[in-house]
This record gives sequence, C-alpha cells and structure tokens, in this order.
Amino acid sequence: MQTSTEVRQLCDQIRRFIRAEVDPRSREIEESDAVPEDLIDKARELGLFGLTIPEEYGGIGLDLAGKCAVEEEMGKTNYGFATLIGNHTGISTAGIVALGNADQKRKYLPRMATGEWIGAFALTEPQAGSDPAGLRTRAVRKGDRYVLDGEKIYITNAGLANVFTVMAITDPAKGIKGISAFIIERDFKGFSIGRNELKMGMHGCTTAPLAFEECEVPAENLLGGEGLGYVQAMKTLTAGRVTVSARCLGMMDKLIAQCVEYMKVRTQGGKKLAEHQGLQWMLADMSVARDAARGLTYRAIETLLRGERGTMEASAAKLFSTEALGRVVDAAVQIHGGMGYMREMGIETTYRDARIVRIYEGTSEIQRNIIAGQLLKEP
Repeated sequence: MQTSTEVRQLCDQIRRFIRAEVDPRSREIEESDAVPEDLIDKARELGLFGLTIPEEYGGIGLDLAGKCAVEEEMGKTNYGFATLIGNHTGISTAGIVALGNADQKRKYLPRMATGEWIGAFALTEPQAGSDPAGLRTRAVRKGDRYVLDGEKIYITNAGLANVFTVMAITDPAKGIKGISAFIIERDFKGFSIGRNELKMGMHGCTTAPLAFEECEVPAENLLGGEGLGYVQAMKTLTAGRVTVSARCLGMMDKLIAQCVEYMKVRTQGGKKLAEHQGLQWMLADMSVARDAARGLTYRAIETLLRGERGTMEASAAKLFSTEALGRVVDAAVQIHGGMGYMREMGIETTYRDARIVRIYEGTSEIQRNIIAGQLLKEP
C-alpha cells in the first residue's frame, strides 16, 4: 500500500474509527491511565499494529510518508492511545524490519502485525538519554547466548510489550561502534519490568523501567550482527523524529479548529471573540506556525524517501514542530480563558501531553546540536 489514494482511504478509515471509538473514551483513558483492552482489540481488527510491517508478514507496509499521514490523524485524538500505536509501528518494529534476518522476521513480525505481540524500543538509561554513546548495559557472548546486565528507563509500551528491541554494549573498546541490538522477549530469564511511571501527560500509554540481571538471550536474537545497534538506533530515531513532527501537525490542526469554533460562539465585551483583533492575531500566528512546521516535516519526509541521510532535516522538523506545538497549545489555552484551564474542554490535557515532545526522541537542545554540527561540517 503506497499510492496516495490508498493512504487517503486508510486515513479516512482511521479518522472514522477515532471519532467513533477513541474520542468518546478519551476521558476514561486519561483518568484510568490505561487504554481499555477492548479498544486495543478494535485497533487490532483495524490493522493499526501492522501499519509499517511489510505485507508479506501480514502488515500494511506503509512507507514513511504513509506513516506520517497516519500520525497526523493520530495527533487529533487521545495522546496515550496514539503513542501506544505510534511507538509500536515506529521505533519498536523498525529494527526488526530493517536488520532482522529471515528467521527473525518470520518469528516476530506476523504476530506484531496483528498486535498479538506489542513492541517496545529500549535505548534510554539513567545516564544515557539523548546521548546513546553513554550506554552502560553490557552484552557478553557466552557460547550460544549473550548475557545482558544493565537497566533502561522511561521505556514506552513496556507494561504491555512482549517484544523489546534493546541496545547494549558488546565491545566497550569500540565506543558507539560497539553497540549492538537484541530482540528480547518478555519472559526471558533475568529480564524484569518495573512499575508503570506516573506522568504529567501521555496517560494511557505505559512507561516503565527495565532491568537485566544476567539475562540470557539466544545468540540468534542478535539483530544484524555485532556493532550495528548504534547505526540502526540513529536511523530509527531519525525517522521517529519525523513521525513525531507529523503527530504535532495533527495536534495543532485540532487546536486551531477548536479555537476557531470557540471564537465564533463565545461573547466577550459585547462582541464575539472572533471580532477581537488581538485574538485574531493569535489565531493567525498559530496557523503560520502550523504551516511552517508542515513544510519542514514534508521536506524531511521527502529527503529520507530519496534515500539521503536526512539527519539535519529531521532534526529541524522535530525542533520546529515541537516548539511550535508548545506555542500553539499555550495560545489555545489563552483564547479559551478560564474554560481552557478546565478539564472538560480537553485543551489542558493537550497542554500536558504536548510538553513531552520537546523531550523524547531527542530533546530540543540535542536537535540544535545536530543542526549546528551539520552546518559546521559543511565546506
């Protein structure tokens, strides 16, 4: 499925599903901090867990442009639900799709495509968040298996996941070139998952620490050979940053639409909010920020689809889109006044959810470092 018509039809189908099934239960998800199992089952039936998995393994086979189109739609609904799906279909399956051998793909991808097995991606550690080169989790080869020791934190989907793509050091002497990727199953000996973290936002999507204490991993679960983990992690994060940008576009679309609707009906000082020039300017700035973010995001998509590295373009898209979302959601609260601060409007939920996008998948500061570093390397 790669044609624009097919992608539009898929997005239409997802939009109907969101409006009929997800949106009405958003408050339930927010307050319980969990996506109901029956809603996950409906997402399975719709094929949402197989969006980016090749068709030969039971998925839909979207490329980056198709994935980003879906992310824009997902940005308009409950953020926890969107993250559960987006993480699974993004960084949590990308490594197996890109590096997995035939046996690994046959074993894991079909069950991940149906959502029977949910995926998670484990890179971040207490002392290695935006800097993967600081990893300390070790993997030592012992006969026909590797033994992993270490810990990971803030792992999205950890509470639900059955399959984890885990980065670990196999050769400390090689630095980042000594980082390898492994497929870890939930019931592997020596592997444990901590409690679900209580977060400011992103309610409904589990986030938990992982611990590896002499965790035994079959040698055949090494992804792509020793030393390829860092390279794949960087490629995965580059694409992931673009999909985060795309989701921000959907979030801004929804916020702007909410503000337009509210300004047309709310009266203040004897006239509609839509007649107040100061608020018109705020709305205009929101629209310009959204459109500029869209331009940078689409440029990054096109660059990566051409097979170019696209690191700088992806960082620029994520930096601008996530910062723009912060300004847009802040303006949306201001336009709604006291009502914007109340839970019933849902804007305060988006306000809390929006804060995470400037942190995960590489902080805004890291994106600036990447951009500046690329500029300084150019002749």
